[in-house]
Amino acid sequence: MKSIISVKDLKKRYIMGSETVDALKSITLSISKNEYVALMGPSGSGKSTLMNLLGCLDSPTSGEYFLNNINVSTMGDGDLADVRNKEIGFIFQTFNLLPRLTSLENVALPLVYSGMSKSKRLDRAQEVLNEVGLGDRVDHKPNELSGGQRQRVAIARALVNNPAIILADEPTGNLDTKTSIEIMSIFERIHSKGNTIIIVTHEPDIAEHAHRIIRLRDGLVETDIMNDNIVRVDDPTHRYNLK
Repeated sequence: MKSIISVKDLKKRYIMGSETVDALKSITLSISKNEYVALMGPSGSGKSTLMNLLGCLDSPTSGEYFLNNINVSTMGDGDLADVRNKEIGFIFQTFNLLPRLTSLENVALPLVYSGMSKSKRLDRAQEVLNEVGLGDRVDHKPNELSGGQRQRVAIARALVNNPAIILADEPTGNLDTKTSIEIMSIFERIHSKGNTIIIVTHEPDIAEHAHRIIRLRDGLVETDIMNDNIVRVDDPTHRYNLK
């Protein structure tokens, strides 16, 4: 299967005063198109640093990163921003919604940089809000929504540009169990439509939904295994089956 992400000997070093921190010591891995991957590891393992590099939010100290066959490891901030907007949809634990904008306006925001007309931006935002089950909440602002609804808005915003990759950083960290399972059901549907999904999580129950689990420790890949016991929300035997 074609690799959408390929990194070789990726390293990230931070210099803070007199102290040097090797957040990533050497990471080599590839992720294929339409894979569903969980990144796990204890605090300080390097998983957040790796997510920032994969999401083109930061550049490595050394090593190579090819995204869709484009070498992004030596790009400047402007080019990285362009790649992020076209290729990657981000979902965060804290939702990162603008409080004064409605759901529709929050979701349409990434399209401002695409050159699309306002009417088309809003039409596309309405479409993806319908997909995540919030078509009736388009005029609500974040403070008028539950935590689960806010995360659905954030997912819709991540999808609005039709990105190749969805990067989710602890997407259920602020949600109760039932709402977390509902969000994982949405991820299953997104994955079934062909998106590559990478979830950063410390929760084993959430990682079990992924098809591949990569564990980091001390800036290195500790294990990289295929998940033989994938949990699916639509499985009638699942203890949190929503149907």
